[in-house]
Amino acid sequence: MLKISVIIPTYNRRDTLVTALKSVAQQSYPAHEIIVIDDGSTDNTCNLLKHQFPTIHVICQSNQGVSHARNRGIEHATGDWLAFLDSDDEWLPHKLETQVQHLVDSPEYKVCHTEEIWIRHGKRVNPMKKHQKSGGWIFRRCLPLCAMSPSSILIHREVFESVGGFDEWLPACEDYDLWLKITARYPVLFIQQPLIIKYGGHADQLSARYWGMDRFRIKALQNIIDSGILKPDDRAAAIAMLIKKCRIYSQGALKRDKTEEVEKYRHIMERYQ
Repeated sequence: MLKISVIIPTYNRRDTLVTALKSVAQQSYPAHEIIVIDDGSTDNTCNLLKHQFPTIHVICQSNQGVSHARNRGIEHATGDWLAFLDSDDEWLPHKLETQVQHLVDSPEYKVCHTEEIWIRHGKRVNPMKKHQKSGGWIFRRCLPLCAMSPSSILIHREVFESVGGFDEWLPACEDYDLWLKITARYPVLFIQQPLIIKYGGHADQLSARYWGMDRFRIKALQNIIDSGILKPDDRAAAIAMLIKKCRIYSQGALKRDKTEEVEKYRHIMERYQ
C-alpha cells in the first residue's frame, strides 16, 4: 500500500478549499495524511480548518508565496508519495486509487499525472491541442508551456531529493520550472482518464496577476540549461525555445515602450546563441 501525503497550499480561498478537501476525503483510496498550508490568508481560513477539519495537519504562516507553501508541505510530509491539490481544484473519487493501480503495475515510474476536466467561468471547455497531455520522456513537450497540472501529479519523495523543490524565487511558472527539472531526469506515467476538475478564469489566478508570463519561463529555461544536466539534443531544444520566448516577450515589451526589458532579453538571446 502506497503512503500518500496530500499537500494543499491556499490563500484566501476558504470556500473552494472546502470543496477541495471534501474531494480528498471522498477518495476510494485513502490518503495517508492531508497537509494544508495557509499562506497568510485574511479570510479566517485557519480557524475554519481547525474547527471543521480537526484531523487535517494545518500549517498557518505569513504570506510567502505558493512555492514556499508547497515546499513547507513537502518538509512536513511523512508519506513516500506526494500528491498536490490546488485549493480551487478538486479530485474525482477514484483519482488516487487509479494512480496507485497504474504505479503498482509500472513500478519503474516515480512520477504520474492524469487527464483533466477544465471548467472556465462555470462552463466545461475543451483544452486546445497545445495542452494535450502525454507520458514517457516528455521534456521537450514541457518546453512550450506547463504540460502537467499540479493537481493531477503524484510524485515519489526521492524525486524531490534528486531535483529539489519548487523555486521560491519565481512568483509564477514555478510548476513549469519544476517539471523541466523532473522530466529531464525521469520518465512520466500518464493516465488518459480525466481524474481531476481544474477550475479557471477567476481573478486571483497568477496568470491573471502578472503580465508577460514568458519572462518567468525564460528564467526557468536558463536555470535548466545552465544546470549542465541536459543531454545535447534536449539542451539544443531548450535553447531554441528560450530564444523563441525571448523574441516574443521582447516584441510585447517593445509595444509597451519597455526599452530596458528589450535590451535585457536581447543580451540573453546573444548569450545562448
